[in-house]
Amino acid sequence: MTESPRRHDLATELVLSYYAAFNRGDWDGMLATLGDEVIHDLNQGARETGRDAFAAFLQRMSRHYREQLRDIVVMASPDGTRAAAEYVVHGEYAVTDPGLPDARGQKYVLPGGAFFEIREGKIQRVTNYYNLDHWVAQVGD
Repeated sequence: MTESPRRHDLATELVLSYYAAFNRGDWDGMLATLGDEVIHDLNQGARETGRDAFAAFLQRMSRHYREQLRDIVVMASPDGTRAAAEYVVHGEYAVTDPGLPDARGQKYVLPGGAFFEIREGKIQRVTNYYNLDHWVAQVGD
């Protein structure tokens, strides 16, 4: 096997491991897939840098939402330096997130996606996308 297809496979496995940890609620496992200075581009939000900032984000999210990702499809570049994922979020809005509609345990199903930069066997950048208006329409009054 040549090196390039193996790098492709390793990138795919890394992203799948990231999402498997998410679905288990294993924040330490998720953080283990990230580089120390990971860049996290939040959907329609700010850019955060560093594993500690990502850990704080996970804590915020786990307080407000109960989510599982299904139908995950991962695509990776031949050299394994870039990957993309598409998935469907199945969630429950548990506790009101400031600036968003009031939480009352509303259920939602929302397609989403992410782009990844990978170096040295770790995720160095995660950029997430989903349609916030679609989510608000599902949970809003």
